Amino acid sequence: MRGNIILSCLFLMSIGVLAQSTPKYSNDFLNIGVGARAFGMGNAVVASCDDVTSGYWNPSGLLAIKDNIQLSFMHSAYLAGIANYDYGSFATKLDDKRAIGVSIIRFSVDGIPNTLDLIRNGQIDYNRVTSFSASDEAFLFSYAQKTKIEGLNLGGNAKIIHRKAGEFTTAWGFGIDASLNYISKHKWQFGILARDVTSTFNAWKYSFTEAEKNVFIQTQNDIPINSLEITLPQFILGAGKLFELNKRIGLRAETNIGINTDGQRNVLVSSKYFNLDPNLGIEADYKKTIFICAGIGKFQRELDIDNKKIMTFQPNIGIGLNLGNIKLDYALSDIGDVSASLYSNMFSVRFSINRK
Repeated sequence: MRGNIILSCLFLMSIGVLAQSTPKYSNDFLNIGVGARAFGMGNAVVASCDDVTSGYWNPSGLLAIKDNIQLSFMHSAYLAGIANYDYGSFATKLDDKRAIGVSIIRFSVDGIPNTLDLIRNGQIDYNRVTSFSASDEAFLFSYAQKTKIEGLNLGGNAKIIHRKAGEFTTAWGFGIDASLNYISKHKWQFGILARDVTSTFNAWKYSFTEAEKNVFIQTQNDIPINSLEITLPQFILGAGKLFELNKRIGLRAETNIGINTDGQRNVLVSSKYFNLDPNLGIEADYKKTIFICAGIGKFQRELDIDNKKIMTFQPNIGIGLNLGNIKLDYALSDIGDVSASLYSNMFSVRFSINRK
């Protein structure tokens, strides 16, 4: 029974670790991605995104929206349904030179047992075991504007972050993203996204009763204290092109490279000062109605069963169907089970609303 208490404390302490001075993987739920099409392409869409999901991938791409209003929704279950990942967004063009959007992202784990009060005065009572939810939420407010340079657009996000674990802890944060995209005369597309370009600050506040604090002391755990978490900038560079093979078939190819500034990570090119995390994606379409895509990313070095270093990666596939004002997308990540990630199914839908 003492182990149950320790497990609960360890969960709470894992939250506290994020709130300490080390910034690595801070607010990492915002790096998962949105839209099943993007997942199918291995998240290599920073240069080519041209719909409502641009508010997340590259706000500058909102200017490519051809509808009066676009709405998008996505749901995915992680870890055999233990965690839920949800996304919703709205976007519209103010005129030919400006566009705005709003996005909501939520990652949550519900029904976590709270055994801090399992033992009281040496007596075990399972009726005192309650449950709580841990959730990470982000609200993105996007803006895009054309420049005087032909083909060059600028954009950015103002984002509010709210993270919570039951009644134990909560955090509020604020940050800024900046972006640009450029379409050349030869239809090459280039994009840059600078996430947390000014650094994002999360202020954590903890609240424990005296009885809960005593449990931390008895299990030799530190009591978390109010602190400030800083998310350092991340840059994603993208380049791609749409090739019209004939009047019916098109082929889009894109590559993205992520550059992190929060220290050494387990990525393809890894060092204490410089890290490169590439993604590759392709998408074929038939009459802009049926889409098939594939992508690869998340290259990592791991130890196999013989304790030898191997390179793993995550291949994804996806399909899409454009029904005019409704577009449906589905993606399956980690096909072939060649990475440490578990299988995940992503479903997303996009609605287009136009004035008659």
